[in-house]
Amino acid sequence: MELAERQMRADMEMRKMRNMRKNYIVLLIPVVGCILLLQLGCQEQIKPEKAETSVRSDKGAPKISFENTISNFGQIGVTSGKKVAEFKFTNTGDSLLKITEVEKCCDVVPVLDKTEFAPGQSGVLKAEFQSNQKPGLMSLILYIRSNDTTKPRLALTIKAMVVSKVSYAPKNLKLFLEEENAGCPKIVLSSIDNQPFSIRRFTSTGDSITADIDSSVGATKFVLSPKVDMEKLNENPKGRINISLTHPEEKAIEILFDMVPKFSISPSSIFIVNAVPQKPIVRKVSVLNNYGGAFEIESFSSQNNTVNILRQETISSGYQLDVQITPSPSEGKSIFSEALMIKIKGGDELIVICQGFYAERG
Repeated sequence: MELAERQMRADMEMRKMRNMRKNYIVLLIPVVGCILLLQLGCQEQIKPEKAETSVRSDKGAPKISFENTISNFGQIGVTSGKKVAEFKFTNTGDSLLKITEVEKCCDVVPVLDKTEFAPGQSGVLKAEFQSNQKPGLMSLILYIRSNDTTKPRLALTIKAMVVSKVSYAPKNLKLFLEEENAGCPKIVLSSIDNQPFSIRRFTSTGDSITADIDSSVGATKFVLSPKVDMEKLNENPKGRINISLTHPEEKAIEILFDMVPKFSISPSSIFIVNAVPQKPIVRKVSVLNNYGGAFEIESFSSQNNTVNILRQETISSGYQLDVQITPSPSEGKSIFSEALMIKIKGGDELIVICQGFYAERG
């Protein structure tokens, strides 16, 4: 009997637990639902708003429109003179166009009649430049500034291939003291494009080199026989020949000349870094006869007596010297300078420049 009562009590406990579990689940469902709704509500609140995109309208604004932003001249001569590039434009906008500035490029002069243009009005920007360039591709850039908000700074380009329209030889003249007429060769000028031209003038530094010309004669080729004045050449051992032409694409030709001196020194200057006052420095210097003859060194001297010759050795075509430089007291200066004079027997005098920086004192 007791066993049956115990079994009945156990069954009753099990039924109570089942009922409590059902109630718990029923209560849990609305709680979870509320939590989910709260979460969704928060997510909706923190969801980023879409940024409003404002599209700028160019309606009512000025607009500068060029027919072409590149002006290509093709081939031009090295010294063909003034050229003018033209850049045509129109205000295709709806309000007044104002050009505020044209940024200059090297050797280019911009020309603009006015700076304000009504809607539909056109203009021309002219760019003047001189063709004094070396052979090769030429590219010049201008920048035009305006109140066009879409293109406030616009690049305009001038291009050309610079070529020689008149060939000439030699390009440089090497002249010699001991040769007839200084060994100066003939100068040949030829028109590459077969355009006839005349020689207007022939000039040189110090008038040391001349040539007979007839400016009334036109041809596609000239052969000139320069004449060298040796006395004037001694006074102007380096210089240039300028030949003026009437060729439309080649107005002038320049030829450099250089006379080989009888004597030379190597190096012609000595530079010293971190020099210490009163501490001697030795450098080697060669004195040469460029024409191979024998010669004698008569004397040496220096401005401040701080340069001495320790040794003189005979070498091929000259001498090699051991030059001792003793920097003078700095006296607060950071640099020093001295000159060594070398007197050649017979009148020539050579100069070696000696200079440098004193060492910094810690």
